[in-house]
Amino acid sequence: MVYSQFQGKGYCMKPTGIVRRLDNLGRIVPPMEMRRVLGIEDRDALEITLEGDAIVMRKYVPTCVFCGSTDELTEYKERTVCSHCLHELAKKL
Repeated sequence: MVYSQFQGKGYCMKPTGIVRRLDNLGRIVPPMEMRRVLGIEDRDALEITLEGDAIVMRKYVPTCVFCGSTDELTEYKERTVCSHCLHELAKKL
């Protein structure tokens, strides 16, 4: 199955007929055509989650641990923080 955008309101699964087997180390390679459609390049990070009885892989998009923003991010002690939250935290110190 592949996810396709449904009227800008998220994604729905459509069957693709593509079946892949896990290798002996438990790895799977998503098909090139799916990666191309979703803008996934070599070495991109994927987020892997369970949704019901499905394993779902999505292109990883880092977000601020406090507000969820994806703008102006900085890594601090292995946590991702946006500049707005970083300034808010600095005010409290």
